[in-house]
Amino acid sequence: MVLEQEIKNVIRDVPNFPKEGIMFKDITPILQQPALCEKITQAIAANAKLHQVDAVLGIESRGFLFGMLVARLLNVPFIPIRKAGKLPYTTIREEYDLEYGSAIIEMHSDALPKGAKVMIHDDLLATGGTAVAACKLVEKAGGSVACFSFLVSLNFLNGKDKLKDYSEEIFSLVNY
Repeated sequence: MVLEQEIKNVIRDVPNFPKEGIMFKDITPILQQPALCEKITQAIAANAKLHQVDAVLGIESRGFLFGMLVARLLNVPFIPIRKAGKLPYTTIREEYDLEYGSAIIEMHSDALPKGAKVMIHDDLLATGGTAVAACKLVEKAGGSVACFSFLVSLNFLNGKDKLKDYSEEIFSLVNY
């Protein structure tokens, strides 16, 4: 079976979450299948190897799940991108707009060496706002975005269009 279909067969649709009219794509059932997790990790890592990344940045919190595994497989650092106030050391921050309001994400100020080429990873690409904010953190730290990886991409929301200013290399295992 093709990996995309195998993943789609496991993702759970949760209607009206977190609000009315949204069909939430729940990836947590994947975590109950170690063999599938291994296939996913291998596929993301194989793509990242093509771009010779120096680090993997995972966006809180579901971006940590496979981001850390991929970083370990590539033998590169894993850098967590967290919501404001969650990291214990000096941080750099980026505010971005949400559908209703705004949010802030942060990264440790010393997490990324100058000139590092990074892969930004998250579980799902929707509108691209959080990933763009992560790109701006990378730039503030003196790095560059080599590529993106997502477990799921909701292509109808056009998030990829916003990311192309940072890298044309946008990898998704599952597309809706």
